[in-house]
Amino acid sequence: MEWLQILVLAAVQGLTEFLPVSSSAHLILVPVLTSWEDQGLAFDVALHVGSLTAVMVYFRQEILQIVRSSLAVVKGGAINEDARLGLWIVVATLPVCIIGFLLQDIISIYMRSTLIIGISLIGFGLLLGYADYFKRGTKSEYQMGWKEVLIIGFSQALALIPGTSRSGISMTAALMVGMSREGAARFSFLLSIPVILLAGGLEAIKLLRQPQAIDWLSLAAGTLLSGVIAYLCIHFFLVVIKKIGMQPFVVYRVLFGAWLIWFFHF
Repeated sequence: MEWLQILVLAAVQGLTEFLPVSSSAHLILVPVLTSWEDQGLAFDVALHVGSLTAVMVYFRQEILQIVRSSLAVVKGGAINEDARLGLWIVVATLPVCIIGFLLQDIISIYMRSTLIIGISLIGFGLLLGYADYFKRGTKSEYQMGWKEVLIIGFSQALALIPGTSRSGISMTAALMVGMSREGAARFSFLLSIPVILLAGGLEAIKLLRQPQAIDWLSLAAGTLLSGVIAYLCIHFFLVVIKKIGMQPFVVYRVLFGAWLIWFFHF
């Protein structure tokens, strides 16, 4: 792979995995705007490993507390807010896993058109704007109950529709149930850990069954660059939304979605 291709793909993955703008919508532009061949499954796995590493490093203290508290509960200890948050992450992840497993063929065959992606960008973008402007509250990720968690979990399954954005729809649902911008973003980022881990694991299994030679240098570079960019993206996003909110991302989604529809269908 060319180094420019590695840098561009790593940047696209690192930025769009966690911003509410849809990574699938941006990744379709790479082959359209360049003459590069498909990067292959191995490189996709490497990019996901980078993103997963970034979010786990950034939230390492929270993850450590969740693991410690959850293990203490297994040993008979009381459930505290960290153990409860760990339970909420598991519960909110189940819908996307079950629905994704049942509908994966339908989604891959019938729902990957640029028209669907463009409509999803616009529609779910406007929904994010509504939730951010009219519905957001003050709850943190530690102040949710079963109802809020299930709403966020089932909404996350909508991200199986290309163009929706997993981070975008989970933040939208979190804002809808009264969470603050920071709480919604932080819970969305924590939810990304099992989702990326499961999706990357499935890709890794497919990769192990392929006989092709692997370019380990390109994979290492992609993993490192994707991880660094994703880490910086998480940090600055949490800072930026305190000042400007979600509306700039809504405007971007609407304009980008409209451009995709116009460029590919008119």
